[in-house]
Amino acid sequence: MFHVSIRPLWTISDARGRSLGEHVVALLVQVSERGSLAAACEAVGVSYRHAWQLLREAEGLFGQPLLTMSRGRGSQLAPLGERLVWAHHRVQARLSPMLDSLSSELAAEIGKALAPDPGRLRIHASHGFAVQALKDFMDRAGLAHELKYCGGAEALEALTAGQCDVAGVHVPIGPFEAAAVAHHRRWLDPQRQRVIRLATRRQGLITRPGNPKKIFGIADLARPDVRFINRQAGSGTRFLLDLMLAEAGIDAAAVHGYEQCEFTHAAVAAFVASGMADVGMGVEVPAREFRLDFTPIQQERYFLVCHADRLESVAVQQLLAILTSADFRAAIDRLPGYAADELGQVQAIAEVLPGLLPRRTAAAGLRPGRRRGAAAAS
Repeated sequence: MFHVSIRPLWTISDARGRSLGEHVVALLVQVSERGSLAAACEAVGVSYRHAWQLLREAEGLFGQPLLTMSRGRGSQLAPLGERLVWAHHRVQARLSPMLDSLSSELAAEIGKALAPDPGRLRIHASHGFAVQALKDFMDRAGLAHELKYCGGAEALEALTAGQCDVAGVHVPIGPFEAAAVAHHRRWLDPQRQRVIRLATRRQGLITRPGNPKKIFGIADLARPDVRFINRQAGSGTRFLLDLMLAEAGIDAAAVHGYEQCEFTHAAVAAFVASGMADVGMGVEVPAREFRLDFTPIQQERYFLVCHADRLESVAVQQLLAILTSADFRAAIDRLPGYAADELGQVQAIAEVLPGLLPRRTAAAGLRPGRRRGAAAAS
């Protein structure tokens, strides 16, 4: 099995064609994390002398310092150095999930050309850190798979059309669940599909360190002094936000930044951390990674949906073995805001989303008890 790796690479050039040297941004990132140039050199794999030469050339390019050094305090980023580091984080946060998805698709195509594998597991899923961890575990286990990140509704639509074997989607717990079920209803079939539990997680407001503008709830997003960064239309997080705004009686046009979007939770956090927004909505993991504040506002379940007749396939059984392993459970529980509740448990959709059952059973002329029994038997 071959693995394809695609990594974003960016640089800066001036009008004369002079470019920022290789490793400069990597050195600045490591200085911000480790607090010293010597430690940064060790992490990047360059000599201290070469690092200083690269930084002097870069400072000559910009005409401004990138680092400040003082006795007893190590190395610190100058304002321009900080902007370059946040630019790097934004590039990584915005592109990495899409490139990971593309890498998985390319690896699958190469694998098909070398050795056709009809048992390859095709997963379409809303991006999340539990899914990202699952991909790493599938890679290590040698489970042939193809992962595509997309919105939850798009993933379920692909499952219905036979374009994937497993769809990943998240649904809020509580009063917004009914609206989410109604949104996904056209692609959910309690008779043919089953749910595989993955995790529960917290969505919340990601704010700058110390939450200087005191943003604690959805109502605060409509304040004129608050700049917001949104998720793209079609994402589950955007759908949840719209439900919350409607419940609060807030017009989306009143939210400054509503139309400005990022495509991942990490990209939202990086946008806030760079100072270009005061708040965004997302999960807790990237907020902690970027040392930002996080105010939980909604808990939700992330689960995988597959057709019942695929449960006994070799690929899905391998998937279930990973999900129910102690190592994977520990990995999920280490993610801030995530919990491995009922991890790997296979359930009828009606057990997880009871609001779905009445309309379906009424349309099919079946009693709820009969449908539930059929689900348990399969």
